[in-house]
Amino acid sequence: MALKEFTLITPVIEAASVFKALETAIPSETIKQAIGQTHSQQQRQRKLPSELVISLVIAMSLWSSVSMRTVLKNLVNGLSMKWIQLGEYWQVPSSSSISEARQRVGCRVMTQLFERVVHPMASPQTDGAFLGGLRVMAVDGTVIDVPDSPANARVFGYPGTRPGTKAAFPKVRLVLLVETGTHLIVDALMCPYRIGERVRVQKLLRSVTEGMLLMWDRGLHSYKMVNATLKQSCHYLGRLPANVKFEVEQVLEDGSYLSWINPDGKSRKQGAVKIQVRIIEYTIDSDSEPKTYRLITSLMDVTVFPALLLAAEYHQRWEIESTIDELKTHLLGRKTPIRSLKPREVVQEIYGWLLGH
Repeated sequence: MALKEFTLITPVIEAASVFKALETAIPSETIKQAIGQTHSQQQRQRKLPSELVISLVIAMSLWSSVSMRTVLKNLVNGLSMKWIQLGEYWQVPSSSSISEARQRVGCRVMTQLFERVVHPMASPQTDGAFLGGLRVMAVDGTVIDVPDSPANARVFGYPGTRPGTKAAFPKVRLVLLVETGTHLIVDALMCPYRIGERVRVQKLLRSVTEGMLLMWDRGLHSYKMVNATLKQSCHYLGRLPANVKFEVEQVLEDGSYLSWINPDGKSRKQGAVKIQVRIIEYTIDSDSEPKTYRLITSLMDVTVFPALLLAAEYHQRWEIESTIDELKTHLLGRKTPIRSLKPREVVQEIYGWLLGH
């Protein structure tokens, strides 16, 4: 079949569109509020006011292959005077002045700005955003290389390697909560590499609410995850590891069955009790060999949420993998994504990166 009215669209976003998106998504007034709340404002008139430094940190990921001074020039030339206000005789500062300004502003203002700006934005008309009236969310983690400076190595640490060898870069562990229908990162936390994903992901549950369906992969399954999600009045749909077994208590009409998940030892000592769950088992045929999946969920109504529907929906969890790919591969063009040599600036830069996404 012939293609009609086919045109090739360049993947490069024009700078003017980037500036417009920045000013629309992150209003200047919101930046000022974040600065005021974290006391990050300058005490005297400077060549690099705090608002401009924050803009620079966000833009570092948008022009990742050029110098910081060039990024700053792009900002000053492209953003409106309403967004950044400079003196009449402003000149581009030196690289050392830019570094000093970033240290002065700190990282708390970036986390505060992130919390103010990001929130779920899908509407009922957004493809893949809702299931049975529930907003579909997914949680997962990734690791990011940071420059191999003594300070970064001390704080973030290296991954394990064979005896007698050392990893090339320290790594930051980053866990994300994503709205699958829009790929919006609505919450994020980072930590040293040695701290496991499962520990940090549970803290992200602060941002799930009633009316949501949270999905996770088998590596994040635990009683604590199930219990903490329910405490937020949020439903869940997760994959089970192969070694976790459940007894069949009652088979439902769609072939799924009810069972119970028992608390781990520590949770039991704190008074936790077993929780009723629904288990869905299914097999996907492939060219190599059939693959069996088992899902655990709090959605008990087989009429509204039949097993086949939930099995198909679970594979939307891969939207978070696409989001991570957008963040790490397509947004940045650097071999080592992060530029900063000091931990505080690493945290500052990563939150700017997330805001840029």
